[in-house]
Amino acid sequence: MKTATLERKTASPKPMHPTHLIRRIEKGLPFAELEALRKNLDLPLEQLASKLSISRATLHRRKTAGRLSPDESDKLIRFSRLLEHAASVFGNLERGRAWLKFPQYGLGGVVPLDYAKTEIGAREVDNLLGRIDYGVYS
Repeated sequence: MKTATLERKTASPKPMHPTHLIRRIEKGLPFAELEALRKNLDLPLEQLASKLSISRATLHRRKTAGRLSPDESDKLIRFSRLLEHAASVFGNLERGRAWLKFPQYGLGGVVPLDYAKTEIGAREVDNLLGRIDYGVYS
């Protein structure tokens, strides 16, 4: 699995081992990872924070501390994985980002980023992307 940022390329072509990723999440990801996701999604920071259920006051505390909580880190990774999957299915970051921000029939007309606020919702978004990728969009 890749890190939260899509643009950063690691020296190793291997995906991050889940154990390593879990440790990073438990420690709390650097605030810079949130900034990178914000840039990749092309959303204002406060709007992304809202989608991740981070209040404005907490957002400012995290920015000052330079690190997210484990729960916030887990949500950030969830959104990053969805962006990576959407970019893969639609061929590039811009198309994947656009799809994630637009209401989708397969989700009952809900915006995928809003649907993905919970793990179950994120799974449904991921499943829909899989169906689109395999040509069984419904």
